[in-house]
This record gives sequence, structure tokens and C-alpha cells, in this order.
Amino acid sequence: MAQQINHPDVVEPGGVIGILGGGQLGRMLAMSAAQLGLQTHILRPDELSPADDVASATTKSAYTDEAKLLAFAAAVDVITYEFENVPAASVNFLTSSGAKVRPGVAALEKAQDRLVEKTFLNEIGAATAPFYAVDDLASLEAGLNHVGRPAILKTRRLGYDGKGQTTITKEEHDLPGAFEKAIEHAWAEIGAAPSILEGFVPFEREISIIGARSVDGDIRLYDAAENVHRAGILKTSTVPAKASAVTIQNAQEITHKILNALDYVGVIGVEFFMLKDSGLIVNEFAPRVHNSGHWTSDACAVSQFEQHIRAVAGWPLGDPCRHSDAVMENLIGDEVNVWRTHAEQSNLSVHLYGKREARPGRKMGHITTIK
Repeated sequence: MAQQINHPDVVEPGGVIGILGGGQLGRMLAMSAAQLGLQTHILRPDELSPADDVASATTKSAYTDEAKLLAFAAAVDVITYEFENVPAASVNFLTSSGAKVRPGVAALEKAQDRLVEKTFLNEIGAATAPFYAVDDLASLEAGLNHVGRPAILKTRRLGYDGKGQTTITKEEHDLPGAFEKAIEHAWAEIGAAPSILEGFVPFEREISIIGARSVDGDIRLYDAAENVHRAGILKTSTVPAKASAVTIQNAQEITHKILNALDYVGVIGVEFFMLKDSGLIVNEFAPRVHNSGHWTSDACAVSQFEQHIRAVAGWPLGDPCRHSDAVMENLIGDEVNVWRTHAEQSNLSVHLYGKREARPGRKMGHITTIK
């Protein structure tokens, strides 16, 4: 029988927040926890991680090492995760051992599988792009007949920042055999893995809502951000978003539904495509603090990171109101090398993640300009 671990519902100052994952989100969560007088303990498989610089303690471990998971759980008061690819089985194991994990496993299980995620969203009344489950070439062909072209083929699991996906375009004059070659190429490109085919959505812009839900069900939402991507990676988030009050209210209501349906505790990021008629469809949700919410650190009294720590620690949620307009811009790859130029600017905050190597496509930091 697994060792039972019991912890209080509310983590008092001086308590310890356990974080699964040591990337930049874990780093910023640890910094916010320290501001509240809380310690953090990071469990990550890497030898070094961005969160190591600011955490109270670290454990190097695979997420599947049950002995180390138990020791980790015994050393902290509550556990959260900084990215959605922590194995759901590990969270189930921790929960069954008596550890408090917030958000719970339900959100993780749905966010880890794009097919499950979109099915869930439709079940609670949220619109999505048309989609079709793909397990082989035959179902890919059937899916294209169902959703049409152009379409996007995505792996069901482990895709992020534009990875694990490919586009199948519509050719006006397909040559004989071209369609078959196109689907064979697409299937090979995503590794012939269980996938989801999504119909193309001609959206006008992307917006996102960062929301938080407390242990007792209190919900607080940040202002909608307008997001621009480059090569599949978020480049900028701007608040306020160019969207009508009705559209934003619709996005907020959908976020409420997601939070309540999952009995969620913590911060969530929900991405929406805004159509030309101002209609909304949900692209995806992330059960964690979100890149498009980084602006909250400089434009709100309580950032998304502090809000998440408050929620998982059982504290009252803070005020998410925005005191300034803002533009957050990711520093990707060697863009970080011009940090000094950014540091010389007025009304601009620089946030660097302490990563040792600037690789193409890697998020190295971000800047926020206050308007």
C-alpha cells in the first residue's frame, strides 16, 4: 500500500508549494510564491532548470519515479504543475497517495489529448473548429472529406508552439495521384501517430482569457489579450484586445464554464479564434499559467503567477484589474542578445529566464511595454 500523505487545505506563510516542472513558468511561480512568504520545491528531470535559480529546493527525478514522487509529496504542502505534459498517471499516483494536486488530474487529462479536449469543449457548449479523429491513412482521407481542405493535421499529444502539426492545402487542379501523395506526406510528417484533423478557420484575430478559480469556487478573470504568432510561437500579446464588449463577455462566459466543469483550482489560459462576424471558437486551453498572460506581471496589482499561487495555496484570489495598457513581446532565440537595448527603454520591463543557451525557437525571456 502506498504511503499516505495528508496536508492542510490552506498553506500558511512559510509553507511549501511543490511544482512539477522547472521551466520559465515554474521560475516565475517560485518568484511569486516567495513574495507571499511561501517556499517552493521544484521536481524536474533536468540537471539544471530556469526555476532552480529561485526555488527553495529542487529534486532531480523522472516524473514517473514513484519513490521520489512520494518523498517530494511528503516535503511539500500542495503540488501544482507548470506545464501540461506531466504524465496524468503521475498526478493520479500522487493524489491516490493523499497529496493535494491543484489543478486536479481532470484538467490535465483533457488538455493532454487534443481529441479529448475538443470533445469536452463541445460537450459544455463551446464551439470549436470542425475535427475528426485520425488513426491511419484511411481515417485521414475520411477526415478530409468531412472537414474539407485546407486542414491542419495535429498529433493528439505532446504538440506545442507549432510542433507536431502540418497543413494539408487545397490545390485547385490536383494532378492524378496528388491527393494520395499529399495525405501520405502529411501522415509521415507527424510521425504516423494518433492525430486529430481540424478544419481551417478563417479567423480575424486570436484572443485569450486568463482565468483563475479558487478552492471555494470564486472565479476571477483578467482582461482579454490579443495575440500574434510567428512561426507557430506566440510573439506578442496586447491588452486591451480589439474586440467588442459582447465578444469578450462571450469569451469570459466560456472560460467560466470550463473552470466550473473541471472543478478547477488555479490559473488557466483559454485561447479563442475571433471570426469576422465576431463569433468565437475555442482553439485550446492550457491548465497552467499562460504565455499570453505574462503582461499581468507589469500591468496588474496581482499577476497571473501570484494568482495561481494564491489559488493552489487556498488563499483568497487577488484583484485581476488592469491598471495600464500593455504589450508583451517574447524574446525568442538570439533576440535575447539585445537585452541591453531593451533595458535602456522607458516604460518597459525586461524578464529574462536564465536559460544558458539561446536556440532558434526557444523562449529566452519577454519584455512588457506599458502604454
